[in-house]
Amino acid sequence: MDFTFFGKAGSGPFRWFSEGLREVMESEGHRYVDDPAAAKLVFNFFPEGRPRPFRRSAQAIFVCAVTEFPNPFTDHIAQGYPVLPRALANLAVGLVPSGNGDPAAHFITMEQGHYVIPGNSSRAEYFRQVYSRIEPMASSTLVIDNFFEPDLPEALRNGDEITASIVRAGRKLDQLDLLPAPFPMDELLSPRDFRHIKRLFGIGGLSYGNISARYDADWFWMSASGVDKSKLGRIGEDVLMVKGYDPDRNGMIVSHPPGVEPRRVSVDAIEHWMIYREHPGVGAILHVHGWMKDIPSTHFNYPCGTRELGKAVADIVREADDPNRCVVGLKNHGLTITGTSLDEVFERVEGRILRTVPMG
Repeated sequence: MDFTFFGKAGSGPFRWFSEGLREVMESEGHRYVDDPAAAKLVFNFFPEGRPRPFRRSAQAIFVCAVTEFPNPFTDHIAQGYPVLPRALANLAVGLVPSGNGDPAAHFITMEQGHYVIPGNSSRAEYFRQVYSRIEPMASSTLVIDNFFEPDLPEALRNGDEITASIVRAGRKLDQLDLLPAPFPMDELLSPRDFRHIKRLFGIGGLSYGNISARYDADWFWMSASGVDKSKLGRIGEDVLMVKGYDPDRNGMIVSHPPGVEPRRVSVDAIEHWMIYREHPGVGAILHVHGWMKDIPSTHFNYPCGTRELGKAVADIVREADDPNRCVVGLKNHGLTITGTSLDEVFERVEGRILRTVPMG
C-alpha cells in the first residue's frame, strides 16, 4: 500500500516518529509517495489540540492521525477519542513524553480501544510494535462502494416476512443497549467537516451493529449504514437488498425500489456476503459491539468493511462445529453471530452478551 505524510512533522518528537515510521513501513514493502492524492494510507501530523482534517477524495483511503497528547495522559476517552472525528481519522496516535526521552505512543481506535507502546524499548522494537498496530490498516482493502440498481421486484417494495424479522431484530438490538459512548459528531465537527464525512460515507450518525437475513440463494436483506436500528422499516432507506459483490469495481450491488434515493448498505456487507455465499444453511447474521466468553476470535484488528476482515471471519465460521449457528469474535471490535433466523439468533444469545469488548 502506498502511504504519505500530511501536515507538519516539524517538532523533535514528530521528526523522530516520522523517520522511524517511514523506515519500518518501507522495510515491510510499503511505498512512500509525495502526493497525498496517490496514497491509500495518509499519516496526518498536527500539534496537540489543533487537529487539521485530511479531507480524502475517495472512500478507500485510510487516515491515521499523529499528534501529541496531554501529559499526563490519564483518560483516553476524554483526552484522546475526540481526535478521531475531528481529524476525520480511522486511527489516532498520540505521543506523550516518557522518562528516557523517547515518547510513548498511545493508540486510540474507533472502537474506543487504547494501546500503549512505551518509550523505554529499543528503537527497532518500538517501531516494530508501532507497525504491528498499523499493519492491519496498511494491508486492507475497503469494500464500501455501493452500486445501486432500481430494480427491486414490485412484490418486495413494501417488504416481506424477512424484512419484518429485521425490524423486530432492530428493536431487540436497541434494547441490548450496546451503543458505544455516543460522541455527538455534529458537536465535535465543524458543519463543513460533518457534511463531508456524511457525504463520503453515507452515514446519518453513529451505528451500533447491523442485521441481515437471507432472501434466497444469492440475495440478502441488510440494515443500512448509520440508521437507528430501533426504527427500521423503509425499504431502500432503512433496509436494503444486497444482490452481490462486484470484484472488478470492488463494491456491493444493491437493489432498491424505483424512485427511492437509497442509503448505503452497512459497511459489513462484504463479510455477510462471504458467509452467505459459502454456507447455504445460514439464514441470518447479527453484528453487535459486545463480547461473549470462550469464543474463537480473529487474530488481527482489521478495519470494518475490508475484504481482509470478511475473510478472517469467514475462515472461522468455516471451522466451527456448526457454521449455521456460531459466534465469532472480531478482535477489539465485537461479535458476528450466525443463525438460521434472527429470532433464533436472539433466543440463543439472550443474556450472554457482555458490554465490554476486550482490547489486546
